[in-house]
Amino acid sequence: MATKTLTKLDILNKVPPCLAGPEGRCAKRHGQIMEALARLARDLGQRVPLRSKFAQCLAALEEETGLSNSTLMLLSPNGEELRVEALGASKRGAEHPARYRPGEGITGDVLKTGEAVVVLNLSRERKFKDRIHQRRELGLLEAGFICVPVKIDDTTVGTLSVDTKADDPVRLKEARMLLEILASMVAQDVMMQRMVLLEQEIAHQEQKHRDESVAGKISGKIVGDSSAMREVFQRIRQVAVSDTTILIRGETGTGKELVASAIHEQSPRKDKPFVKVNCAALSESLLESELFGHEKGAFTGALYQRKGRLEEAEGGTIFLDEIGDFSPAIQVKLLRVLQEKEFERVGSNQTLTANVRILTATNVDLESAVKSGSFRADLFYRINIFPIHVAPLRKRKSDILLLANYFVDKHAKKIGKPVGRLSTPAINMLTAYHWPGNVRELENCIEYAILITGNETIKGQDLPATLQFPGHIETEEAISLKDRVEVVERDCIVDALKRYHGNVTAAARELGITARMVRYKIQNLNIPAADTFKKRK
Repeated sequence: MATKTLTKLDILNKVPPCLAGPEGRCAKRHGQIMEALARLARDLGQRVPLRSKFAQCLAALEEETGLSNSTLMLLSPNGEELRVEALGASKRGAEHPARYRPGEGITGDVLKTGEAVVVLNLSRERKFKDRIHQRRELGLLEAGFICVPVKIDDTTVGTLSVDTKADDPVRLKEARMLLEILASMVAQDVMMQRMVLLEQEIAHQEQKHRDESVAGKISGKIVGDSSAMREVFQRIRQVAVSDTTILIRGETGTGKELVASAIHEQSPRKDKPFVKVNCAALSESLLESELFGHEKGAFTGALYQRKGRLEEAEGGTIFLDEIGDFSPAIQVKLLRVLQEKEFERVGSNQTLTANVRILTATNVDLESAVKSGSFRADLFYRINIFPIHVAPLRKRKSDILLLANYFVDKHAKKIGKPVGRLSTPAINMLTAYHWPGNVRELENCIEYAILITGNETIKGQDLPATLQFPGHIETEEAISLKDRVEVVERDCIVDALKRYHGNVTAAARELGITARMVRYKIQNLNIPAADTFKKRK
């Protein structure tokens, strides 16, 4: 029959150490154990790879104690099975294919229960699998076997086992205690390794998050943490190091110029000029002179020679905003710059070279413009090599609060007011609005609110009327007095409830009304107090 290992272990735990023999022999034995522990501690203290350290430690264990076939197994990264980490016999090596799942064999039982197991004779233990040291082939099954868990806190992360020739209970107990001490020491190293790996992973994720989220790291001005903005940041990193022509697409006010600036600041040309040209703000003749420059007398009013923006950007980057408004004549000249890196000033026959990187942006549908013939197809394909799409603010709601807080800090410092945050109703209004003017409109709204607020917190009534009453956007006069009063009441009640964690009585005391009136207002104004304002436990 199989040995009842737990019963044997219970018996061993009751044997007093002094029964090992005369006092001198007992002291000598304990001294040997202390010497063994000291050597094991020295081996574990070495700065070498863990696997080499553990193998060296197990070899020392066998040499100092006479134990054999020592084996350290640790959980796989997925936590599903034990794998061999180190073996005491150097000829075996640590790369062993043996595996044990929880509850499989004696070793699997130790993993599953977290309790040590002592077997007095392996030949009578049917559950013993013998997958590592081939004891059956070598005729070594008459030995005893001890297996203890390797634990981190209360979690078993591995096992440590040995064979022993000892047949008296005290020697078995000493061997088990020695293994448990060594297993505890090993667990510390395993825990430290896991902590280092965890810290490295956290650092990696934080770096990845910094690289992909709130932009401060790209240009110091782009703010966003939505998936759409993370994709923009990723594409900026991919293309910034090259000289590829880029087309930045997006609605007005989404921040296309900031993206262009970020690309320049991340490029090898960052120490050279970054020149911006708003093509929609200039007529065809002025735009041609602005881009390419002109000679004295080239046209009426040309009183002196003037360098164009392309020359000013020499060695750096030029950003052409609203390129969809280019006239056909200027499109031809720009195409030549892109293909040949050559141009002439207005009124000159001298060909100049342009060592510049060209970034373009538009808010119009260039594909439709190509089909209608208002935009050259060859120019479109030349600037559309690497498009970057900046999503409108209504499609990246998670960025609204980040942007709003950024603008609060920016304009509060600029205006000189101690405004520090947005109230909950104000946040709700900001996130509910559809933002046709995108980020530019959001910044204008925050600046407006800081100018008119008399508090350190921007409340709902401080925001423009179009945000307070999105259904009444025609004129401010269309908003009734009742609606205005309800907005103010709701804002005050919500703020008070938030400060007192949903305590209606405390909120009513601050507001100077009864708790009954507060409850009536909560119901009448549809304030979700039960869900939004949890009481402090």
